[in-house]
This record gives sequence, structure tokens and C-alpha cells, in this order.
Amino acid sequence: MAIIGIDIGGTSFRIGLVNDKRAVTDFRKVPVKQVFTSEDPLGDLRDYLKEYSYGMNVEAVSIGFPATLDSKRQTVLQAPNISFMENLPVAEVLSRELGIPVFMERDVTFALVYDCLKYAVPEEGIVCGFYFGTGIGNAIAINGKPLIGRNGTAGELGHIPVDGCEDTCGCGNVGCLEMLAGGKYLAALCQENYPETYIGDLFVEHGNDPALMQFVDRMAMAVATEANILDPEVVLIAGGVANMPGFPKDYLIQRILARTRKPLPADRLHLIYTEDEAEKSVVGAAIYAKSKL
Repeated sequence: MAIIGIDIGGTSFRIGLVNDKRAVTDFRKVPVKQVFTSEDPLGDLRDYLKEYSYGMNVEAVSIGFPATLDSKRQTVLQAPNISFMENLPVAEVLSRELGIPVFMERDVTFALVYDCLKYAVPEEGIVCGFYFGTGIGNAIAINGKPLIGRNGTAGELGHIPVDGCEDTCGCGNVGCLEMLAGGKYLAALCQENYPETYIGDLFVEHGNDPALMQFVDRMAMAVATEANILDPEVVLIAGGVANMPGFPKDYLIQRILARTRKPLPADRLHLIYTEDEAEKSVVGAAIYAKSKL
């Protein structure tokens, strides 16, 4: 039997049927607005899943959200980019109406599950994943299990407060780290400093400019902060920003090591860049669900 894996982003909705060999069939990437068309988002999602899975032999559904979730992984707490899903008992309602188990987690946790498998990362110890996209996605696993925290909100590294930043974050606080080291900042920087440059070519054409070097150094600050606190076995670096053409991967590693405590963990910090794959969180969602069945 197969599992439906879903990755709901602020713009795109990814879904695929994942078999026991972790192969994806019937993968789709559609605009979020194409799925959620009414004032009843749970009803919209239920109807879409029923249409998608018609005639399929499905044992579970697993959904990744760009959001904070409750500790029982039943309800979306805060999701600035898909606020219509907030405070809804997603897993409970869909499980009841579809008649199969429905699991939910943060999208970055599913990405970490996938990457750990692909890059043969051992389960023992602490693994930290940094997914630099629109914001700073962060997932932590301890002995193979995602770190959830008391309230379900562990791993929100992008919301560390930084001095000197007065911008209001999507979480509602002022001065969060991702306001200086996330994709939204990079897009604004591109528009302000390089208006003639397509953002996808930013590092190719201007990678040595001080403003971009400073941005990469701030990314390094985020990674080094967590590495200094947790002393992880492995650090995974990924996301759309880290996989942009011309992105200075060597420079980022250099700055991470420069900001990590000496001699340890700096001397033994194991850093791995991972690819940005469209189906990553969909497959990770299925792997996660399989471990729960």
C-alpha cells in the first residue's frame, strides 16, 4: 500500500503517491489557490484528497506545513503564509472524514527525514537541518526523532531576536534573525541594490559585493548559533537560497567555522550541503508516516 505525501507552501501545493520503495507516482505541483477555493479550507483539502486518491490503495496521508504546530501534531498554530489553516484540527477532521490515518508535521522536518536517509546520516546523536528559503527553516532530530518541545514549537531558529533590526516578522515579533538572513530579505536587497538583476542570477552577477557577503555571513551566524548550543553530529544545509546558482558555499562554510566555538565543536563540525528537490518533503512525509503506522 502507498502513502500520500503533501507539502503545503505559501505559493505551491505539492502532492504525490509514495510506494513502499519510496518511489513517487502521480506527483503534482499546483498553486495553493487551486486547492483552497472557499472559506472552508478543511473541506477544500478533503475534497481535493478524495478526488486525487480515487481508485488508489492508500493507507495514510502525511501533510507538511510551513508552520508551528501543537505538540500533539493535530492543529496548525501559526502559519503566516497560509493563515487560513490556523487553529484548525486538521489531522483529526481529515482522518475521520477520509477513514485513514492522517499525520502532520512541519515541512522542514519532512525535508530533514528525507535528507538523513539520502545522505546516510546516522540516527545516533543530534542532527540539525537548516533550510534557507523564504525564511530560515530549521529542524532538529535527536536519536532519529524530531525535537518537538513542550509546546510543539522547537526549532524556530529564524525567530532568534537580533539587535539593530526593527522589521516586523511574520510571527508578529520585531527583529527576528530571518528578517536579515532569509529569502524575503534577499529579495528586498535585490530590488533595492540590483533592480536590473533577476534574483536567480544575484550571486552569479554580484556574489562578491559586500551586501551579499554580509547576508551570507548572517546565514552563518544562524548555523553557528545552533551548533554552539547543540554540538550536533551532522549539520545539513539546504533550501532555495543555498542552492541558488553561484551561491558561495565555500564562503558560507568558512564563516560558519569562523563563528563556531574553538576548538570544539568547530574542529569536528560535519557540514553537508543537500540538493533542493521538488519531491523532497513529499517523500519525507511518507517516510515519517510509515514510521508512525
